[in-house]
Amino acid sequence: MEGVGNKIRDLDASGKRRQTIPWITHGNGRFILGWVNHAQLLFPDFSLIACGWLLCRYTGLNRKVWDQVDSLVYYFLFPVLLFHSIVRSPLDFGATSSLVAAGVMLSLTGIALSYSLPYLPWLRHHIDRREHAASAQVAFRFNSFISLTLADRLAGAQGLLLIAVLIGVCVPLLNVASVWPMARHAQTGFVRQLVRNPLIIATVSGLLANILGFTVPNWLTPTLSRIGGASLALGLMAAGAGMQFATLGRGKVLAVSVLSIRHLLLPLVAWGLTRAMRLEPTQAAVLMTFSAVPTASSAYVLASRMGYNGPFVAGLVTLSTLLGVASLSFALALPR
Repeated sequence: MEGVGNKIRDLDASGKRRQTIPWITHGNGRFILGWVNHAQLLFPDFSLIACGWLLCRYTGLNRKVWDQVDSLVYYFLFPVLLFHSIVRSPLDFGATSSLVAAGVMLSLTGIALSYSLPYLPWLRHHIDRREHAASAQVAFRFNSFISLTLADRLAGAQGLLLIAVLIGVCVPLLNVASVWPMARHAQTGFVRQLVRNPLIIATVSGLLANILGFTVPNWLTPTLSRIGGASLALGLMAAGAGMQFATLGRGKVLAVSVLSIRHLLLPLVAWGLTRAMRLEPTQAAVLMTFSAVPTASSAYVLASRMGYNGPFVAGLVTLSTLLGVASLSFALALPR
């Protein structure tokens, strides 16, 4: 059946026609159009990673400088971004219970698949346990900023509200799941790492503030928005600065495994969930986007700050950003 190329919404709040991304596509022309749109959306992220790599290697802004940038992003900029992303939209759990359930099931599936890699008979002899502890998060975490941008293009205010619900529910779960393998492998105390982790503190605080009805004052919103923008730019540049492609060659099996979960298996699981739970079109589109976006750029910062192989994770973040173009086009083209 020829795809509808439906646009979930055509008008913004003021009644003006807005550009949207065709998301149900089966014709070749429409598929290519969606692919180009996703490539354009992800180009800024990839270009910032490339800028960080070039600056670190060919200017005086060497590794010592970027170590300080890592700390700034990890302890201040990213936590502010996460808190603000969660509190700025009211969470209506009643109206989105099916979407929330699907998002949690998708997240738990990603965590289970990622954690299982070192125990699979055909993989365990090819995967370094320490590298896996740092890289497992790449398979199930997601880039919140790209998710928010895509949700806005797909469904406007309703899309933003739905993705905010998923961020509020799933980010704390995924951040805990990211810390656990590293804390367990390093034997540093899981609970101690959790209560000290600024990303987890920010997401839990944001969720509680949202539930309690806290709103950010209008005069403070521009400042928080600019801090959030700085965190994304510096986080991606820091990932580029820390990148060493040679490390990916030494962990090819692990890299292929976590990226296959992130960009192939999770979109297929999400597609099954949308059909099994009969999600309405807007919720289905948001869940498919959530399943296929690149991994979180803060994965590099978290691994580096916890004493693991940051360059390897930075390489995975870069590859995930590139693969996001294909996985988003694939996920949003699946029939629903």
